[in-house]
Amino acid sequence: MTTSKTIMIQGTTSNAGKSFLTAALCRIFKQDGYRAAPFKSQNMALNSYITKNGLEMGRAQVMQAEAAGIEPTVEMNPILLKPTSHTGSQVIVNGEVLGNMSAMDYYAYKKQLIPKVEQAFQKLSQNFDIIVIEGAGSPAEINLKDNDIVNMGMAKLAKAPVLLAGDIDRGGVFASLYGTVKLLEPEEQQRIKGLIINKFRGDVEILRPGLTMIEEKTGIPVVGVVPMKPLDLDDEDSLSERLNRRQTEGAVDIAVIRLPHISNFTDFNVFEGMEGVSLRYVQQAREMGQPDLISLPGTKNTMGDLQWLRESGLEASILRLAETGTPVVGICGGYQMLGEALEDPEGVEQGGSMAGMGLLNIRTIFEPAKTRTQVSGSVIWEEKMPDSFKEKKVRGYEIHMGRTCNLGRCQETIRLEDGRIDGLCNEAGTVFGTYLHGIFDYGDLAALVVIGLMRKKGLDPGSWHFDPEAHKEQEYDKLAELVRSSMDMDKIYEILEAGITC
Repeated sequence: MTTSKTIMIQGTTSNAGKSFLTAALCRIFKQDGYRAAPFKSQNMALNSYITKNGLEMGRAQVMQAEAAGIEPTVEMNPILLKPTSHTGSQVIVNGEVLGNMSAMDYYAYKKQLIPKVEQAFQKLSQNFDIIVIEGAGSPAEINLKDNDIVNMGMAKLAKAPVLLAGDIDRGGVFASLYGTVKLLEPEEQQRIKGLIINKFRGDVEILRPGLTMIEEKTGIPVVGVVPMKPLDLDDEDSLSERLNRRQTEGAVDIAVIRLPHISNFTDFNVFEGMEGVSLRYVQQAREMGQPDLISLPGTKNTMGDLQWLRESGLEASILRLAETGTPVVGICGGYQMLGEALEDPEGVEQGGSMAGMGLLNIRTIFEPAKTRTQVSGSVIWEEKMPDSFKEKKVRGYEIHMGRTCNLGRCQETIRLEDGRIDGLCNEAGTVFGTYLHGIFDYGDLAALVVIGLMRKKGLDPGSWHFDPEAHKEQEYDKLAELVRSSMDMDKIYEILEAGITC
């Protein structure tokens, strides 16, 4: 039996702000003294996270758990789909890889996962006062409604009242709200207890006539108009607007290569919150310019994306800049690309072998088993590294299918607590690779990197400092204040307490 109160955020479209609204409610309920937890039955994203017990889940629910002030667990996201192509995904259930499926095969199979979803939800609901559930895409995808497990099907399973959010910034918000409601079955329409206008710019008084009309036409109250406001929080997937940033504005310019199958780009989000730092995503060689640091992120297809780097001319740009001393950092798949060779004898990716970028004297061999673990360790002192990095504690998590070998001309830079060596860099100390996702999210490692880049440019960092964890907490509080001040929280609590019986 469900023991918690439930409320669900659905959206008229993808990127309507469901993830942020869910996080905001988790934070507000925490501030109000409740034990709240997020839940999303099925998430499709390449940004993932490894829990303390080595299970894989979507990062959006990790962000929401952080907002709630709780440890992320795989029950918050029992099904994760990681796209491997336009028509297929790796299917992860309760944190373990089930296998790769085409969209059609998964559509036929997903009914079998309903018990898994229900078990995860019930386990979560026994430990928290409030579960804030996030939907996916739109509940009005009428071709996908059979055996739905993420929108109205999930709302019914959890007996959750629904708040429906529409993105006014894209235009047509009233049509999308009205159309979504009217495409639902009558009993599904009755489940929607409030409408939210999200990402609003301008004077809300001008919007009033539209709010009155949509309430009259749907019979559902508008419970909030949430303004558009920039917040530095993790995004769910490649719809993230931050991936479209091309401008160079800060004194320190960091260029992240936007790979076709980019994953865990959240590894670099910490730099966006830093004053004086410009982080931008580069997709074409002509956009590269003269960055102070080049970052190669993770990818779901290392060999395919390395081929794209070559064909796009970006590899040549990176090699040219690296020759002149521009630092290059690779994480996970980006780390693998930096080596001498990539070998795939068992066809884990595309089979065969290919030459790497040759910036690190390493070789990677892909293997079917996926490494999934949280790790911690220390930066190993080397003569070429700044004093400030000596014995610096680091932590992160590994998600990869492959083994990387040092061929002999790399410095060992990170020793993990289990005795393994992770980080390697070239002899000059300008090219660095690691498997640790989230390595910049804790402590002052990211700040030390930026201070080093400032000094390299002849800038004096003075007393400049940045605490990523404190910054993140401040952003969650800003998000909660934004939503609390723009939504009728008395009405939200009324909806929450009333629950739903159907």
